[in-house]
Amino acid sequence: MDKREYARRRKRLMDMVDTGGIAIQPTAPERIRNRDVYYPFRPDSDFHYLTGFPEPEAVLVMVPDRPQGECILFCREKDPEAETWHGRRFGLEGACELYGADDAFPISDLDDILPGLLENKERIYYTMGRYLDFDQRLMGWLNRVSSKGRAGVHTPDQFNSLAHYVHEMRLYKSREEIKIMRRAAQIAAVAHRRAMEACQPGMYEYQIEAELLHSFIQQGARSPAYPCIVGGGANTCILHYTENTEPLKDGDLLLIDAGAELDSYASDVTRTFPVNGRFTPEQQAIYEIVLEAQQAAIAAVRPGNGWDDPHQAAVEVITKGLIDVGILKGRWRTLVKEGAYRPYYMHRTGHWLGMDVHDVGDYKVGDEWRTFEPGMVTTVEPGLYLSPTLKGLAKRWWNIGIRIEDDVLVTGDGHEVLSAGAPKTIDEIELTMRQASAA
Repeated sequence: MDKREYARRRKRLMDMVDTGGIAIQPTAPERIRNRDVYYPFRPDSDFHYLTGFPEPEAVLVMVPDRPQGECILFCREKDPEAETWHGRRFGLEGACELYGADDAFPISDLDDILPGLLENKERIYYTMGRYLDFDQRLMGWLNRVSSKGRAGVHTPDQFNSLAHYVHEMRLYKSREEIKIMRRAAQIAAVAHRRAMEACQPGMYEYQIEAELLHSFIQQGARSPAYPCIVGGGANTCILHYTENTEPLKDGDLLLIDAGAELDSYASDVTRTFPVNGRFTPEQQAIYEIVLEAQQAAIAAVRPGNGWDDPHQAAVEVITKGLIDVGILKGRWRTLVKEGAYRPYYMHRTGHWLGMDVHDVGDYKVGDEWRTFEPGMVTTVEPGLYLSPTLKGLAKRWWNIGIRIEDDVLVTGDGHEVLSAGAPKTIDEIELTMRQASAA
């Protein structure tokens, strides 16, 4: 992404911080996987949103109207020996030239420099509770500043959550962000199609996961956006199943919830299909309910509608469908009001999507559901999970777990389904799998 995009974001944020305020945003710490092996580093999303800077051990400080430069980046210095072992660093020069910082200092000087930047400020904008070690360091710096009170130095006396401001900004995607998210969704759609084409009875869930990960990386997405859910048979009824170790049986369904992360932006797509490529009558009946519910929910994603409208649309279709197949009995309006669908459909119909798969942004403003506006991106993901543990459920419905999920952008006059390339109708799925087996 162009560094001017990050500069615009910082300028907008500093306009809110204004003179007298100071904003502090560290990146995420590196995490040990085991012994001396680290997990692949992924920057803090808020830090990355404001800087694009990809390295660990970095802190962004924004001081409006600072004469020497308002945007300060603390980061690692160039180090030829360390770079020989662990890869190139951008250093202080790169922080300014490539990432648009006005000023840059070594991260090792943070304890010496940051207390001085806090002096005589009125307000601090910082997100407490995310990184406890950094919280403690900040409290130590404030104590150092407060100890200078007799010298006429005053300590900031107002704390504001930086996340409150940044997360509201992140809710509305720019043209550049939408371009990346559209591509991330396309990558996921191709991977889901590949999984359908590869699937055969007797394979293991992890072999299908391997097809997904191969497709992601082959298309340029170096990481999934979250651990892949690849569950067959009874595992389709476990919402966040990630063991992915069981064999796939003829006659069962396979539910895949997998998205790619591209340039720190997530996609989140779910498809459910028969392991052998042919839906049974019972599987088809439930699938058609969920698909109709999703279509109704997607239709409700448009400017002016409330966040809860897609969920209510899905709930109505699901309740009617469960009555039609005999799983629920009664008047549908009464059953909707009573929440009779909840044993079979226990989650919401979507969530915000962006740099985090469950992205930031309030769902209510005050006591009212937030209104959809252009630039917002949400998932739409109704499902039905018919587990044998459900009391009174006829055996012919057992272990039919179905979820269908797409990534949906709110546009000026409606919506765009970013992940539309993944086969979704029964005819599309069966044709895709039939053609693959005949090849």
